[in-house]
Amino acid sequence: MLIHPAGKNPTSLSFWNLIEAHVLRAFRTEHGVSIKELRRAVEFAEKRLQIDRLLLRPELRSEAGQLFLERYGQLINLSASGQLAMRHVLENHLARVTWDEARFPVRLHPFLAADTHAGAMPIVIDPRLAFGRPVLLSQRISTAAIVDRIDAGERPADVALDYGLTEADIDQAVLYERAA
Repeated sequence: MLIHPAGKNPTSLSFWNLIEAHVLRAFRTEHGVSIKELRRAVEFAEKRLQIDRLLLRPELRSEAGQLFLERYGQLINLSASGQLAMRHVLENHLARVTWDEARFPVRLHPFLAADTHAGAMPIVIDPRLAFGRPVLLSQRISTAAIVDRIDAGERPADVALDYGLTEADIDQAVLYERAA
């Protein structure tokens, strides 16, 4: 199984499951890694490397439809049963996950359909903020609250002024909520 739910009866998902789904989606859509390759890599990591929850590892990489694990200064090709590979560092998706000192994921900065500039990460999902709801990080205002006000007919400039945000921040919140 690629993602292990936090609870079974009833099925419930955790914040870590959200991170796993984010990474899984990235590998599938952005890097062209097949489900078969993902399953093979997870199985190899669990059995041979004793790594549980591979999709939560910040050392996980992808290139040309294959999965790699950076370990002990080398890149292991998980798609080729652990063969060593040339170093390729693809950080776009994993750079959007914040890891704590124990190397556990604690915050996700989701991609927006049209990030205005490289590295822009105004929206965050963090279980310690707003009960894990997406917020604009600068003021910790829920993206849903912003969109509710826009949908009620308020002008973006007025909403931005009320919250101490820029109109670009408001646009990002609306863009995220509409895409979600």
